Amino acid sequence: MDFDIASWKTASAITGGMGLNAGVIASVAACLLAGQQPSQTSTPPSRPPLSSTAAQSPGPKNTTPNVRADYVGDGACNSCHQEKVDTFHRTSHYLTSRLPDQNSILGSFAPGANVLKTSNPDLFFRMDMKDASFFQTAVEGVPPYIDSHTERVDLVVGSGGKGQTYLYWKGDLLFQLPVSYWREIGWVNSPGYSDGVANFNRPIIPRCLECHGTFFEALPPPPNRYSKSDFTVSIVCEKCHGPGRTHVEHFKSKTAGSSDAAILNPARFSRERQIDLCAWCHAGHGTPHQAWFSYVPGEPLDKYIELPPPDPNAPIDVHGSQVELLTRSRCFESSTMTCMTCHDVHVPQHDLAAFSQRCLSCHKVERCGVFAKQGRKIESNCIDCHMPKEETNLIVFEWKGKKARPEVRSHWIRVYPERGDTSDLPHVQDGSRTEGFAPTKQ
Repeated sequence: MDFDIASWKTASAITGGMGLNAGVIASVAACLLAGQQPSQTSTPPSRPPLSSTAAQSPGPKNTTPNVRADYVGDGACNSCHQEKVDTFHRTSHYLTSRLPDQNSILGSFAPGANVLKTSNPDLFFRMDMKDASFFQTAVEGVPPYIDSHTERVDLVVGSGGKGQTYLYWKGDLLFQLPVSYWREIGWVNSPGYSDGVANFNRPIIPRCLECHGTFFEALPPPPNRYSKSDFTVSIVCEKCHGPGRTHVEHFKSKTAGSSDAAILNPARFSRERQIDLCAWCHAGHGTPHQAWFSYVPGEPLDKYIELPPPDPNAPIDVHGSQVELLTRSRCFESSTMTCMTCHDVHVPQHDLAAFSQRCLSCHKVERCGVFAKQGRKIESNCIDCHMPKEETNLIVFEWKGKKARPEVRSHWIRVYPERGDTSDLPHVQDGSRTEGFAPTKQ
């Protein structure tokens, strides 16, 4: 089963705050800014429905002037917004990519727990830590005829809500390592790699990093070539708020007047531009019209990435396509809701009861079809019934002779008649954060 790491988007204005964490293993997606100020006075055109089926390409070469000097980093935000920065740094968005250390890598390096056996009895992978560096080694053969291949872990991708994968540099080329980590299992074969084969050659294309980082300077060809000295991991404040230097310098100088024009506030965007900002990484792969990483929040997304309308009869995968699913929902069609109606990306959100209160701001619990049977306990969990977890076909890994598919929260809000009796669902006052995967025999 082919898998594009661009779909591992964990970093999400839609799912990152829901405990409905799409996890994002390279939850890439899940993805991851040029300095011109978008107009916020004109009425932008409505964006078309979005698709996850567009072909991937390395994108146009970036010939725009370097405006990265206008970006100052979260440390500059922290001086005035410490509480918001502190909570944001605990979210799946921020944690979607990091440099490797003992805190960011979740898999165990303890002897006995640091080995992944494969379907090939003559091949195993070993994970080692040495002098504050981390390595994956493929060991193949029968003594005394043993071959091995070792690469260092250079980047960690995925918040760890479900799992994470790992990348390594080969010169200035970036590749995925063959072993990933899954929270419920431990070390597993990375999605896209076949069990029983020692392969280190899966390239990481810009769209993966655009949704799992803030900036990487792409230097194609080939499409996985980047500047090793010019990149910013994590989704940082300026990913959504735009470059902050003018804003910071204004407040440092204590000059009169407002600095609102010097920083972008997505809460003040039109509905279309709010959806565009989330769709940047939660509406499929897309085909670039401009260089990757050049999208400016507040601008029409279709100027930068083409996301053609999906076939209305085609199924949409639950992972990495939250916007397409949301826009199919009657709740979305019949209201002015946006992703921010339910999500606050500045804080971790895992309480399903709290999300259910958003539903009840429009819907009366007494009109629910199961109210007569189950009563008011259903007030604490609209989510599991109307936004159930479903298997994704975009993250598939081989494990013990099976193909395992994680379950991801659907953002198609509707009645699911096939769910039948829901009395066994967790209707609890403190919410529910059960995550799962579904092993499937092939």
